[in-house]
Amino acid sequence: MPPERPTIETYPYITPITTRWMDNDIYGHINNVAYYSFFDSAANRFLIERGGLDIANASVIGLVVESKCTYHAALTYPQPIRAGVRVDKLGHRAVTYGIAIFSDDDPRAAAHGYFVHVFVDRTTRTPTPIPESIRAALASIAVEVAP
Repeated sequence: MPPERPTIETYPYITPITTRWMDNDIYGHINNVAYYSFFDSAANRFLIERGGLDIANASVIGLVVESKCTYHAALTYPQPIRAGVRVDKLGHRAVTYGIAIFSDDDPRAAAHGYFVHVFVDRTTRTPTPIPESIRAALASIAVEVAP
């Protein structure tokens, strides 16, 4: 049985993504590796816009430690797309985002998955608590996820 396709209204933060010519592969659709880049861009855009993350100078940064993506429908360049972001789990030093990619004309996800950031000290790379401004922003898009 195919996995359920999430719908856009289940993601509290939506951001446009610009596809690039190089995202297409020889088969005429956006290659799977581009989706992970979309996930990373959407999560970090949220942290910058809503959490005040200074990507060049912050003493605490988020590193990706795990990700997964399930594909449902093909997308192609130059198709306008959107990323939906939510927080599925908010811990002391880590966050699990639920992220989905949508075409501009379909409320059902073309792909969805998750992305885990562990927050670390920029210099030592040791895990550290999520800064309060970022934690507050993440909490604002946290959702209840069925087990």
